[in-house]
Amino acid sequence: MPATARRIVYPNPEEYLDRENDGEWRHEYVNGVIYAMAGGSENHNLIVGNLFANLKLGSPPRCRVFALDMKVQISKEPEERYYYPDVFVTCSETDRDRHAKSEPILIIEALSPGTERTDRIEKRDAYKLLPSLMEYVLVEQDFPFVEIYRRRSNWWREAVEPDTPVVLESVGLTLSFEQIYRQIEFPAA
Repeated sequence: MPATARRIVYPNPEEYLDRENDGEWRHEYVNGVIYAMAGGSENHNLIVGNLFANLKLGSPPRCRVFALDMKVQISKEPEERYYYPDVFVTCSETDRDRHAKSEPILIIEALSPGTERTDRIEKRDAYKLLPSLMEYVLVEQDFPFVEIYRRRSNWWREAVEPDTPVVLESVGLTLSFEQIYRQIEFPAA
């Protein structure tokens, strides 16, 4: 959610959801304020697609993987938020709302210049309010680098370099940088 995003104020989440779930909108809701979502770059789209494909094939069969168009709901007094993570996984049998999930175990954001600050600070802090969340992962799109925040380590930042496997403990999956960054061309250093 870029800092320059258009802001619209709605008094309650029900009004937001009525408009959002008709398929014509794509906005995030943060405590009564909605923010229009910006489009992504080619690298962003490829990374999200690579992550989705690998998670879809490699996650436990009971888990469901979502990308881009499914919301995550954070509802913990006084917070009421709806975000569109780039990719997330839920394994809960009770997390069955058609438009928003509230029990993800893994959330991944591909960083963009306009959303990086929000992803690193606001969303990270909000996602930590979800009791089900085990891992929050940030993936750079302009150079090969991954950060993992895990509940088991009190959300300490774990930096993953290109020659190191990316271990997603929440779904029992290990990814290489080649899998995450397939078809991505980085500018020469």
